Amino acid sequence: MAAPHPQAAGAATPERPTAASLLREVAEVAVLAVILYVGISFAVQAVHVEGLSMFATLDNDDYLIANKIDYRLHAPQRGDIIILRPPTNNSTDFIKRVIALPGEKLLIRSGVVYIDGHRLHEPYLPEAWTQSTDWPCGGCDGKLMGPNEFFVMGDNRNRSQDSRFFGPITRDRIDGKAWFRIWPLDHFGNIYKDMPWLETGQVSVGDRGGVAAAA
Repeated sequence: MAAPHPQAAGAATPERPTAASLLREVAEVAVLAVILYVGISFAVQAVHVEGLSMFATLDNDDYLIANKIDYRLHAPQRGDIIILRPPTNNSTDFIKRVIALPGEKLLIRSGVVYIDGHRLHEPYLPEAWTQSTDWPCGGCDGKLMGPNEFFVMGDNRNRSQDSRFFGPITRDRIDGKAWFRIWPLDHFGNIYKDMPWLETGQVSVGDRGGVAAAA
């Protein structure tokens, strides 16, 4: 019987991972997962729509993805659908559409919106607007938005608690922009098919004169 040969000098021996190296790898993966989670949470938010204030653009029980960093790069624009906290409640999120921007004069009469005297066309309204159709109340010819104020309304004007009731909101009350719908699957995707647009040319109603007293 042949005698076993001794292992040649310098031959490589297979390395076995130690418990310490395995623990280190697990820790690295866990840290990376936490970083990714925090990064994603900082950038986007899942939003559950409750109620019909944005019908027919959004329906009850829709799920959306909201972008939370967009407004760190630029200001909200007219027509944006935003996630906001109303002035009187920090614990509740509302979903509304931006109608008037800082520095603009807003007048609502008989369910028609005027921005700086020009009529705003809103093709997304689901039905005739019959509730709270005038803003501001009284005989003034409009109100000027402050340098940091946004006027927001729900698309379903007859069933929406919005700036007509709690007033314009400041930018710090806006948490993000609704990006796209993820549920239900048969309505997955774009929520900005219809957008508001302003008439151009001659002023339709009022003017920018004498606004300071009404602000």
